[in-house]
Amino acid sequence: MTDDKEHQKLFRFLEWEVYKDAQSVFLEVLKVVEDLPQSLRFTLGSQIVRAALSIVLNIAEGSGRNTDKELNRFFDIAIGSINETVAALDTLMKGKFLSPERFQILFRRLSSISRQLGGFKKSIQQS
Repeated sequence: MTDDKEHQKLFRFLEWEVYKDAQSVFLEVLKVVEDLPQSLRFTLGSQIVRAALSIVLNIAEGSGRNTDKELNRFFDIAIGSINETVAALDTLMKGKFLSPERFQILFRRLSSISRQLGGFKKSIQQS
């Protein structure tokens, strides 16, 4: 049986604030998609869910890599998925399927995640 410290070392991303924030945004995106008309759930809805989940999964996958270069590559992919998620949310807002207020809340949270990943990348490059 492994102990908590070993799990924390093995799955270090579970302790990262950026991972927790990305996971929280993903869960909020699921709620946005639930509110979409049925006709959009399987098109734009499934695309935005995949993009938001990609943020979470790339942070986790990158944490298990052996080199800083590999970790940065996964952070870059996560940032690309952030851009994709913002674009999808903006499209939903422009189509009046998402309120401007809800868009702004998610936009601020996604911006924060992007900044956190950028800071992570800088600290890795400086070490």
